[in-house]
Amino acid sequence: MTETEQTSWVNPPADYPAAIKAVKKKLRAQIGDVDALFAKIETFVRAEVEDIVKTRARGESVWPIVQYSDIENGTVPQETLDLIHRRGCAVIRGQVSEETATGWDQSLVDYVDSNDFDKKYRGPADNFFGNLKASKPEIYPIYWSPAQMEARQHEHTAKVQSFMNAQWKSESQGVTWFDPDQDAMYPDRIRRRPPGANSNGLGAHTDSGSVERWLTPAYQQVFSSLFHGDFESYDPWDAAYRTEVDEYPSSTMCSVFRSFQGWLAMSEMQHDQGVLHVVPIPAAMAYMLIRPLLSDVPEDSLCGAEQGKALGVDEKWHPLLMDAVSGIPDVKPGDSVWWHSDVIHSVEPVTNQKGWGNVIYIPAAPMCEKNAKYAADVAERFRLGESPTDFPKEDYEVEWANRFKEEDLNEIGARGLGITRKARQSEQAASVRP
Repeated sequence: MTETEQTSWVNPPADYPAAIKAVKKKLRAQIGDVDALFAKIETFVRAEVEDIVKTRARGESVWPIVQYSDIENGTVPQETLDLIHRRGCAVIRGQVSEETATGWDQSLVDYVDSNDFDKKYRGPADNFFGNLKASKPEIYPIYWSPAQMEARQHEHTAKVQSFMNAQWKSESQGVTWFDPDQDAMYPDRIRRRPPGANSNGLGAHTDSGSVERWLTPAYQQVFSSLFHGDFESYDPWDAAYRTEVDEYPSSTMCSVFRSFQGWLAMSEMQHDQGVLHVVPIPAAMAYMLIRPLLSDVPEDSLCGAEQGKALGVDEKWHPLLMDAVSGIPDVKPGDSVWWHSDVIHSVEPVTNQKGWGNVIYIPAAPMCEKNAKYAADVAERFRLGESPTDFPKEDYEVEWANRFKEEDLNEIGARGLGITRKARQSEQAASVRP
């Protein structure tokens, strides 16, 4: 077995500590002077952190704010686009009307109540955040409600997803990695946190790969410039090889490339009421990746990264990054919130929450071969009312007669599930044959 074969695991390694030791040896050899590389990264990140701290001290929002009307009219100011690239996140004001969003919120209440969900709920079925400080989540494992599906296939959602996708470099190295104007539907759950709730929040982390970011061949290509000591050439917005990445099998893996994670607000939320926070520095991933290669980290450790868990960020290994943690501004129903798939994020704790904290999770997952494959599976889960395969198999909605139906899909929804008009017509015709 060659050294390359020993340090590039397409399949999960049998011995993770040994694999970590081997990959660290390989990466150090490729990089050369690891301390010098980390010093460059740290200098860059420190300057960004200082700017973020000063921005907050001035009472200004660290988050770029975009008006939906500007997206629709193609009039988003260049300075706002530049800030999105710098911060890796954005709040979209008025993606849908407040009336529409609150209507979906009430529709969800009616949906779960009409199916006696409270009596049937069996509690959390996964342990993805097992290493993070967290409270019992107010997450409902519901996927196929009319409200969620209407939000996913809404024209404004599609336009915002295209806008967010367009912030990436979707073509590079002579390859078109994804179609920014076509999303694959990625159904996720909802959060409903009631007034008066006490929540410990959720510790800082990133999704979409933990140990995979160091071990797997595709991720080694994604971060090739870093892993060869060239921070200056690293571009967190280049989609090269991102759509080729596979996570190791687990009950918490993500089977698609998400350019942005995101959610749509269904209630008003104040900035100090247990809301989303981020480290608004996309290139902070460089800090995360090179930090374990320093001499103060045990040889079999990646600063706490563990297979099948979220990639945690903490004071012990990443104190500089923690200084930049910044919350969203106040949001209203119909606003949406987006953050780059590499961006570190958390949820702040809250005591005796004021008002509701309700969201529908809707990311941007641009169409590519990888995402199209998952969309085909999603379409089948949708027809059966089952939980999507990226989530615990709870299948609460299988017998719920009032879940969203295939005949209710519009063209955006059908395309997102990979269902063509011709296929839909054939299926509908078959369903009415004697």
